[in-house]
Amino acid sequence: MATRRLPIGIQTFREIRESDCYYVDKTGYALRLFQGGKHYFLSRPRRFGKSLFLDTLKELFDGSRSLFVGLDVHDRWDWSVSFPVVRLDFGGLNATKPGALEEDVLAQLLNLESAAGVQARHSSGPRRLEDLIRSLHRDSGQRVCVLVDEYDKPILDALEDPELARANREYLRGLYGMIKSCDAHIRFCFLTGVSKFSKVSLFSGLNNLVDITLDERYAAICGYTEYDLETVFAAELPGLDRERIRDWYNGYSWGLPADTVYNPFALLLLFDKRTFKPWWFETGTPSFLTKLLTKRCVAADRLDGLRASEALLSTFDVGSIAPEALLFQTGYLTVGGRERGADGIEYFRLVYPNREVRQSLNLSLLNHITGDPSQRERQSQDLQQLLQAADLDGLEAWFRALFAGIPYHWHSRNTIADYEGYYASVFYSFFVGSGAMVTTEDSGSAGRADLVVRTASRTYLFEFKVFTSSQQGAALRQLQERDYAAKYRHLGLPIHLVGVEFNAQSRAVEVFESARA
Repeated sequence: MATRRLPIGIQTFREIRESDCYYVDKTGYALRLFQGGKHYFLSRPRRFGKSLFLDTLKELFDGSRSLFVGLDVHDRWDWSVSFPVVRLDFGGLNATKPGALEEDVLAQLLNLESAAGVQARHSSGPRRLEDLIRSLHRDSGQRVCVLVDEYDKPILDALEDPELARANREYLRGLYGMIKSCDAHIRFCFLTGVSKFSKVSLFSGLNNLVDITLDERYAAICGYTEYDLETVFAAELPGLDRERIRDWYNGYSWGLPADTVYNPFALLLLFDKRTFKPWWFETGTPSFLTKLLTKRCVAADRLDGLRASEALLSTFDVGSIAPEALLFQTGYLTVGGRERGADGIEYFRLVYPNREVRQSLNLSLLNHITGDPSQRERQSQDLQQLLQAADLDGLEAWFRALFAGIPYHWHSRNTIADYEGYYASVFYSFFVGSGAMVTTEDSGSAGRADLVVRTASRTYLFEFKVFTSSQQGAALRQLQERDYAAKYRHLGLPIHLVGVEFNAQSRAVEVFESARA
C-alpha cells in the first residue's frame, strides 16, 4: 500500500490537502460549531493541532471548496456564501520584552488591513481591530469570522516577569473586549490557547464565550483517536507494536476517560523515525512548570490521581497558578475519571496520560533537583540494571549514594514530618524514569505499600519511614506483618520486600533491609 506524506509540523490545511498528506478529518466539528453557536473557547496543550483546526476554519469560511472534497463537511456546507475572516496568531511572538505584544498586534492588523483594502484610522490596536471588523462587514455584506490562535502566549511568555505578564494581560483584555463590542458584525468567533485564564482576569469584556474544553462532544476535536490509527494511518503500522504505541502515546482525555486520543506530533514522529522516544515532551517543557512544582514541594508520586474541580482547573492567572491547573492545561495530566461530590460539584481525577509524559516529567523534575542531567542518567541506568538483576546489595548502595547526593537546601525545605513522603517521591521519580512500572500506596486487602515497582521478571514492595532508634526496622516489619505481598503472589514472580528508613538528623539512609516474600 502506497503511503502518503506525514504532515510533521505542517499547520496549513491547504498544504496538507494539496500535497497528498495524511489528514484526519475534523471538519464535522467545524460544522457543528458553526451551526450551534457563535463564540467559542478551546484549551489544548501545545502541538495538538489547534492551529491546523483554525486554519481549516479559515479555508472553510473563505469558501475553498476544492480543499474539502471527500471530507465530512463537503456535502453539508453552503459553498455559495463566503465570510470575511480576521485571524490573529500569537504563536510566533516572543513577548518577553515590553512593547513586543503591541508591536506585533499592529503588524498583524496592518497585514489584514492591506489585504482587505481598509485604511487605518486609529493608532491603538483595539480600535483598529474594531474598525477592521466593521469595515469588512460593510464591504462584504457578510458578518465576520474572528479566529485567535495562541491567545494566551503573550502572557505565558512573560510569567517569570509578573509585571510584564500583567501588562500583556491588560492589553489583551482590551483587545478581546473589542470583539464583544463588535458582536453585531461577527458571525463566528473561536479562540484557542494552552491555558484557560479566568473570565474575570482576561475575558471580562468577552464573557459570552462558550468553553468547550471539557465538553464531551468535542473531546477529540484535536488529537488522533484509535480509529484514526486503524484507518487513516493503517499503512504506517506494520513493524510497530500496537500495545507499545498505546502505552507510549495514547491516553489524553478531555471528555469521558474512555475517549482518549494520541498527541499528533509524537505519533507522526514515531511513524517517521520508527523509534519510541518522548517526541512531544522534547519539543519544550516550560521551565516555569518544573520550577513551580519544586518551589511548592509538590511530590511527584502524588501527581498521578490528583482530584480537582473544574473551577480549580480554571484557576490560572498571573501570580495565582494552581499546580493542578498548570499540569492539566499543559497536558502533563489528563482526565482519568469524573465523579460527583457530596457537595454536588463535579470532580475530575487527574492522571498521567501515558509513558512518554510520566517518564519524561519525572526525569525533568530530577534534573531540576540534582542539577546534573548526565549524573542522573547514569544513576537511572544503574537502577535499571540493579532491578533486573535483583542486586539488593547494589540497590542499597545506590539508595545511600543518591540520598547523600541530594543538595542540602532540598533537605532544609522539609520538616521531619515531611521526610518520609518527600524522599519517597524522589525515589519514585527515579523508578518511573528508569522505565519500571510504578504504583504508589497501592491498596490491597492487607493495607498499602508506599511504593510498588514491577519489572518484567520481579516485583518490589517498598516501605519508607523516618528512623527512630526505638522502632528500628519498622519499615520491613510492616511489609512482612501486614503481608502486603499477598496481592502479587498470583503473578508467579519473585517478590522482594524493601524497608528504607531515613535519619532526619544525619541526612542519611539509616536502615536498608530487604527480604523475599
